[in-house]
Amino acid sequence: IPEPGLGQVRVRVEACGICHSDAFVKEGQWPGLQYPRIPGHEIAGVIDAVGEGVTTWRRGQRVGIGWHGGHCAVCDACRHGDFVNCSNLRIPGFTHDGGYAEYVVNPAEGLASIPDGLESASAAPLMCAGITTYNSLRNSGARGGDLVAILGIGGLGHLGVQFAHMLGFRTVAIARGKDKEDLARQLGADQYLDTDSVNAAQALLEMGGAKVALATAPSSKAMSALVDGLGRNGKLLIVGATPEPLSITPIQLIQGRRSVAGWPAGTSRDSEDTLRFAALSGVRPWIETFPLAEARKAFDRMITGKVRFRAVLTM
Repeated sequence: IPEPGLGQVRVRVEACGICHSDAFVKEGQWPGLQYPRIPGHEIAGVIDAVGEGVTTWRRGQRVGIGWHGGHCAVCDACRHGDFVNCSNLRIPGFTHDGGYAEYVVNPAEGLASIPDGLESASAAPLMCAGITTYNSLRNSGARGGDLVAILGIGGLGHLGVQFAHMLGFRTVAIARGKDKEDLARQLGADQYLDTDSVNAAQALLEMGGAKVALATAPSSKAMSALVDGLGRNGKLLIVGATPEPLSITPIQLIQGRRSVAGWPAGTSRDSEDTLRFAALSGVRPWIETFPLAEARKAFDRMITGKVRFRAVLTM
């Protein structure tokens, strides 16, 4: 069992979500990655021990750890308070061992308190998929009543639809296939657009144009096709990671003052806000749970898109 050092805490892991980003660790595609390395950055558990200098956390507290596992506090981004863009960002499962384990040691500043009533298996995916969708939407500039489109109903999208609905947006879910309409409405979508049968951008324009289109599906082609569906000052907000280039012309952006932006999860404080909002609103990830011994099976179901919608390891 690892011992916590200066400014660190040891957490007894109760649940850890499996994320597409974990494939970067498995395949060695992350710059500077050093092996051996335990993946996992969607962690929920209980503090087991605190290291020297830790004064704000105590043994027995329920906590979560996400993408923002800690920061250096001295780089230019940190000096501006932009901790998630820290030049030396500490990421569980990447820069240090993560949550596919019974215990994890992490810097204290990377912890988020888990509210009562939110079980660990549900809290874990909120530490990445949850914060990414909630934090991007609440900072998107959209206000209650605005038309917000969610592209994709998967690991990110099924949470995006729920959060958009609970934030008071006029929520439009966009995906392929008529069979997903009932699911979209169950998640809280006011309308559903099947891209196999309608031009989603044109349909959005007929509704008045989207204030925000949150792109959760990792398809640059599908993302690019939504730009023409943005209203005045509309924004394509990208959270679905893909290496493929976008196909967007300057004219598309100039007309209507449209914009394109990306959004990285958020800080541990943002994670805490996400957990509290989920507890209050009833937003929950749809999960399949697996024992730690079946981590490979869980990862394979996630990476092949067979899981609905988040795979979670339970200890």
